Amino acid sequence: MTVLTDARIVLPDGVHHGDLHISDGKIVEAASTPGQEVIDLGGRHVVPGFVDMHVHGGAGASYQFGRPDEVRRAAAYHLAHGTTTTMASLVTGAPDDLASAVASLADLAADGVIAGVHLEGPYLARDRCGAHNPSLLRDPDLVEFRRLVRLGRGHVRMITLAPELPGALDLVREAADTGVIAAVGHTDAPGATARTAFDAGARVATHLFNAMRPLHHREGGPIAAAMNDPRVTVELINDGLHVEAAVVRLAFAAAGPSSGPYPPPFKGQAPVDSPSSSPHPPPFNGPAPLDNPSRIALITDAMAAAGMGDGDYSLGGMDVEVRDGRAVLAGGTSIAGSTITMADAFRRAVRDVGVPVHQAAEAASLTPARALGISSRVGSLEPGKDADLVVLDADLRVDWVMRRGIRV
Repeated sequence: MTVLTDARIVLPDGVHHGDLHISDGKIVEAASTPGQEVIDLGGRHVVPGFVDMHVHGGAGASYQFGRPDEVRRAAAYHLAHGTTTTMASLVTGAPDDLASAVASLADLAADGVIAGVHLEGPYLARDRCGAHNPSLLRDPDLVEFRRLVRLGRGHVRMITLAPELPGALDLVREAADTGVIAAVGHTDAPGATARTAFDAGARVATHLFNAMRPLHHREGGPIAAAMNDPRVTVELINDGLHVEAAVVRLAFAAAGPSSGPYPPPFKGQAPVDSPSSSPHPPPFNGPAPLDNPSRIALITDAMAAAGMGDGDYSLGGMDVEVRDGRAVLAGGTSIAGSTITMADAFRRAVRDVGVPVHQAAEAASLTPARALGISSRVGSLEPGKDADLVVLDADLRVDWVMRRGIRV
């Protein structure tokens, strides 16, 4: 038994001062056990381990080809920065390359290195392909999709596609029937087509605002369709480059757990929503029910340059230049993923956007876990769930990380 005492425990309904009990890799009800390890956190925040449902690599390594050493290195980098659940994302590739990568990643998912595979492509709109290789884009192909699902052995968890392409809605329906999450993204679809895709079973909007038809007051497109549909989780790349803070704030106000308004952006020490005046805070026995869950899922969309310096990199065979932390296709202006961690996305949500700590933590953990269908195990600090957590310092930076009850 390990007990984290004097902790500011961040739950979906607020920040609670108390103790957190951990046993056999799980969060447990308060109990006293002889020989238990006690760690005094001195009032530091504890948030759930971050769940990144959209990430391509880090530490100079990529998930794209499923090379075990690279996958482990990238996953370890993000784990050290608080991401305890990683969904390895693949950009558009040739059929055999994707098949080989999926088969390899399935082995790594079975070993617990990653939580599964997200196929971002290859069924994307050419005019909205972003950093994907346009020569490898193709129309939805059920035969190819079934092959990838078979090779994934249950670990292909999500596929992003443009719903306006021929055969896309059939693939959305098949994905829903086989337990693969269909996501709308890299699309030029009008709002009606996006709504049809959501009615067919799509449940995620991939990096909202980016690589999709923009919002217009006479044609809301996929952005309005996603934000108005309570069934849909919307991803946001919160790096300050892909989406400006004012727009992130607008998205939280529209699809977050509260209609706002939010307090001013965080400038000092993180507040405690429900501080205790007692020097001996009460034990923690779980959160209050969450009546109106958020649909905002913070993501990194990080590529290999995350954690590295400026320089030249590759994303799915496309040359990428990183300058001042901004990744763009070589010789162009198209953004090619980010270089952040989930800890950065979370902290930016609080400090720059003004999202309350507990709601930012929900967007970085519970909402993506819920979207992926794994919230019974991860995503919040509830008894019975994996002891995946991040201890933060007074400036909301990562102090240390625990995964399944083990400090990393």
